[in-house]
Amino acid sequence: MAVLGAFPAGLVCRPIHEDDWEGVIACLGRGFPQRHRSHWVRALARMAQRSAIADFPRYGFVLAMEERIVGVLLALYYTRQGQEGEEIRCNLSSWAVDEEFRPYAGKMVIAALRRKNVTYINVSPAPETMKINEALGFRRYSNGQFAFLPALGSVRRPYRILEVRPDLPELMLLSESERGILLEHAALGCRSLVCVRDGRAFPFVFKTRRVFHGLVPCSQVIYCRSALELAQCAGPIGRFLLRKGILLCVVDANKPVLGLTGRYFGESGPKYFKGPKPPSLGDLTFTEFVIFGS
Repeated sequence: MAVLGAFPAGLVCRPIHEDDWEGVIACLGRGFPQRHRSHWVRALARMAQRSAIADFPRYGFVLAMEERIVGVLLALYYTRQGQEGEEIRCNLSSWAVDEEFRPYAGKMVIAALRRKNVTYINVSPAPETMKINEALGFRRYSNGQFAFLPALGSVRRPYRILEVRPDLPELMLLSESERGILLEHAALGCRSLVCVRDGRAFPFVFKTRRVFHGLVPCSQVIYCRSALELAQCAGPIGRFLLRKGILLCVVDANKPVLGLTGRYFGESGPKYFKGPKPPSLGDLTFTEFVIFGS
């Protein structure tokens, strides 16, 4: 991967504009032939519906050769309220470059990584790009995934599991930031839940997906505060999900999760970050898993 030197005449790297959509979709189609065109149409449409973050590109970056799109890097920017104030994250996704222009692919990524106050993440790296990630300064924050059966979790105290809706009174037990996470993800097709006990509320977001070659439905943990809270609430959540036809859940992890019954799969779905602060395990909010519906 060459990243040094000037672009050849006519080749530029710039933000994606709305009138680039057809070229972007065509380039992504060449790079990901297993994906149907409708996937990319949906992805861009959902990105268009989200509020822009400051002066960051709404869609990401392209390599354009005399107006022909020959490379694409989608970028999902979003803000999070952390303990030290507002944080900006960016999920870099769907990196596709036509073969003739791949020597310049790295320069497109470097252009996307210029903002030092942003934490960049890659949650679905292709095996052939992992060494490139590391060469660009990305570090792993999640090595694998833990598949577990939440219904087998113990229930030591009574909990109530409530599916989130805008007028749910128990939402007021959460911070404004967490209320926003639950409501926005529910609107995007996720299952947002509040686990309530003794006047305290524990927020969770799940996304239905299929594992084991698409044969088994499961719920991916999109948001939880910690593995400890996930284990504490697993039993009642599991019984709730069973009524929805879901037996299995999956959460990002670096080892087996204490208090959950299941199996750890190392090197399954590794995830990378670059920037001031790594995401916590169990936090895939506003990433491609949610926005793109994959």
